[in-house]
Amino acid sequence: MALQVIGAGFGRTGTMSLKAALEQLGLGPCYHMVECLPRGPEHWQKWTDAASGQPDWDTIFDGFRAAVDFPACSNYKALADYYPEAKVVLTVRDPERWFESTQETIFAPHWIQYLKTVEMGKFISTNINDYLQDRMHDKDHLIRRFHDHTEAVKNSISPSRLLIVEVKDGWKPLCEFLELPVPEGEFPFVNDTEATKEIINKLIAEGFEAVFGYTGTRSAAMSE
Repeated sequence: MALQVIGAGFGRTGTMSLKAALEQLGLGPCYHMVECLPRGPEHWQKWTDAASGQPDWDTIFDGFRAAVDFPACSNYKALADYYPEAKVVLTVRDPERWFESTQETIFAPHWIQYLKTVEMGKFISTNINDYLQDRMHDKDHLIRRFHDHTEAVKNSISPSRLLIVEVKDGWKPLCEFLELPVPEGEFPFVNDTEATKEIINKLIAEGFEAVFGYTGTRSAAMSE
């Protein structure tokens, strides 16, 4: 099963809403960080391998028809090349609000610090932190990288294949781009800020094995 939609938007640009929308449109299941984390160390290693130039995209996305959020978005160009028929959706939002959201959630200082001490840290570092030059709390830098990423996507993906959208725009632009009918009912806006903070704090308090139930992992100091 090849990917049909690649989400190039950074996490905290409405990627969970886009995931829900794509699945409602029949383009699921959709890969997202919430699908990645529970798969455990063997799966994370495949992302580390991809970052070192040895990707196995078909295994990573086995069973998925779409992918959004980190780490897919920071690998959007490689994925777009590998899945040439896939369409690319770049979710954007106000950069200032995006930065503030990241600092509460996925780039919260206590979470970034914790990731330096666990096995998952290497995967996060090679696929997210390195893409942002590991300056996870530098507002000016992260906003600049946000803009640079947007321009890079626009310059590397053909216009016919690319949709740049804010999830607040709802169903119409997404459905027109994907050439699918607009579903009945409202667009699935998912405000997952509190849920994200909760799972982060739970992982720090209890560990990945306890939360996700996989075995065979270990804690190890990892450099980001």
